Amino acid sequence: MAKQNDFITGWYNHRKVLLALLDTVRDEHLQYKPWEKAMSLSGLVLHINGAMSMFANTVKNGEFTPPAAPKPFESIEELKAIVHADTEATKAVLEGLSDEQLEGIVEFKGLKMPGIALLENGKDHEIHHKGQLFTYLRLLGIEELPFFVSRS
Repeated sequence: MAKQNDFITGWYNHRKVLLALLDTVRDEHLQYKPWEKAMSLSGLVLHINGAMSMFANTVKNGEFTPPAAPKPFESIEELKAIVHADTEATKAVLEGLSDEQLEGIVEFKGLKMPGIALLENGKDHEIHHKGQLFTYLRLLGIEELPFFVSRS
């Protein structure tokens, strides 16, 4: 359980920064794309948000569990509410995982690994895309951004 708690703390410290980044976003930024084929800013946020839920539910169920369809939103406040609610739901799934689920082998994209290894990959995936989000915000001219990980 200590390893599970360490994982959750580490992931959540990154997720809190995603939520803090959203505090710098305005409604007019939601559809911003740094290039034509890029994900929009809001699409990137929803991708980050849904991916960890997918990884956690895959470990919980022992088999690939696709992410839920993103909920509709029209404003940054609605997007923040979605991410906050989904963060708490994902945290609850992670806290409910058993040692057997964390140690059990799951398959993802043709790779077989213990559940905890898939979750670590999921955290790395989130960190990678959060770095992209930092770049999007800098390109929008936002200068005051939080540190890349929270320690509180």
